[in-house]
Amino acid sequence: MSMLTPPGMGGQYRITGDKYPRMRPPRRRGRLVAAVVASVCALGLIGWGTLQLIDVFTGGGKKASAAGAKTDCRPRAATATTAAQVKSLPKPGQITVNVYNATARTGLAKSTADELKKRGFRIGDVGNAPGEFDKKVKGTGILLGPTDAQNTSVAVLGTQLADAEHRAEASRKGADLDLILGDAFKGLTKPTDAQQALTALTAPQPTAAPKKGC
Repeated sequence: MSMLTPPGMGGQYRITGDKYPRMRPPRRRGRLVAAVVASVCALGLIGWGTLQLIDVFTGGGKKASAAGAKTDCRPRAATATTAAQVKSLPKPGQITVNVYNATARTGLAKSTADELKKRGFRIGDVGNAPGEFDKKVKGTGILLGPTDAQNTSVAVLGTQLADAEHRAEASRKGADLDLILGDAFKGLTKPTDAQQALTALTAPQPTAAPKKGC
């Protein structure tokens, strides 16, 4: 028996040399670390789920409502603006046209005025063009009107002669329009084409879809 062996201990507990008996099993640190990591992950998932539920029942609904309200208002405003523009266009029966012939062809102003009358326009003066235009208009014709009528009555009359030049006279008095026929004039636009152009001019334009986040 060794001097290091306590009394009453022998056999497998005999101490010999420089080795000592291990009285308890080694600690398993790997399992402890895994358990800690799993607990942290579980707590994280629980916290994330709680935040999602809070967002759904509070802020998330308000954000969705605000976004929906902003998206709905713009198309309505655009539609109202388009309707106002359509109502501002006069009908042919509300437009008085003076027809002048700037060419060497006789009777051109009279025949053109008669055709415009059939299409619903009011006819004013009919005759030869003033000296500043007589024999000086090489194109199809010229439409003269007040500055504030360029997008209204002048545009409506322009559907009857698509190639005519539009000119505004700031000093012009009254709402009457002048149609001055030039050398290239061969006749008014065909009634069906003129009606299509007038319909396109007065019809509301489709409203563009609002962009995301507007």
